[in-house]
Amino acid sequence: MKLTNCRMSRGARTLAAGLLAAWACASPLPLGAQEYPAREIHTICSFVAGSGADILVRYYSDKLSKLAGKPVIVENKAGAQGTIGAEYAARARPDGYTLLITPASSTHAAASYTFKKLPYHPIKDFVSVAPITRLSFVIAVSGASPIKSLPELVAHLKNKPGHGTYGQGTVTGQVVAELLKERAGLKTVDVPYKASVQGITDLIGGQIDFLVWDATFLSGQARSGRIRLLGVTSGKRSAALPDVPTIAESGFPGYDITSWWGVLAPAGTPRPIVDKLAYWIGQINSSDETRQFLFNVATDVLPGTPESMAKLLTEDIDRWGRYAKLAKIAPQ
Repeated sequence: MKLTNCRMSRGARTLAAGLLAAWACASPLPLGAQEYPAREIHTICSFVAGSGADILVRYYSDKLSKLAGKPVIVENKAGAQGTIGAEYAARARPDGYTLLITPASSTHAAASYTFKKLPYHPIKDFVSVAPITRLSFVIAVSGASPIKSLPELVAHLKNKPGHGTYGQGTVTGQVVAELLKERAGLKTVDVPYKASVQGITDLIGGQIDFLVWDATFLSGQARSGRIRLLGVTSGKRSAALPDVPTIAESGFPGYDITSWWGVLAPAGTPRPIVDKLAYWIGQINSSDETRQFLFNVATDVLPGTPESMAKLLTEDIDRWGRYAKLAKIAPQ
């Protein structure tokens, strides 16, 4: 079995970045958008302040503010694995002044299968602006734990009554862990968290056996020695985490799951405004500073347009349906 959500090769990324830079520099601003924005823009982060998600949203919001010439204010609307913030954005006025910067593969694609009924339609209630980045998730244990590898973790869990517990805070994290459980023959109990910091605290304190979260947040915690990373979910090792093996390398061939982020606006947002925002996101993503920032937080630039993002989202909804079926996840 091979789960595909492929990452571009270094050469492909370089070519894509070059094409994106050329597009960002050459594309004229769309007619009818010159007067936008006339006031501050609000970006919605569906996770708590200080999380890996919050780091990404605040970086892009700061860069967007400089290009727009107006303040860009981050609003944290956390809860329900990111769907509270997504619903808030979906209900906002479609005027370009409320944007959702989100792991769309989680809050839109995967959530379509982990929730019985979403309070928004992942396609109809939004318009795609631009993708921004692709990232892996990681599996971590406490830095004080004697467990040094994923096979050791599986063996440890099988010796515990009920096979222990794991923590996560997004639907992507849930699918990652549930698929691993299915393939390893585990019954480990899921403990959902609203905040990554609380998950770290419980992991270190021994309340849970392992934690599944995005590499953006956990890579920094690993560098401090508080936790130990056992595996990345992507098919290839992360350039930012070269010493961390993939789950596929650790005894689960074909395991390859990554998450991606994008910018969305409420459905009905005028196309000239969407085009202007996409132009600015293209400028941000084509900069060396952004590529270095994303490398530092263990992610990759994901270039694209409103059309390519809309296509990716449609394809990803189908892909995560297959993941959820393989992981035997029942919608809640």
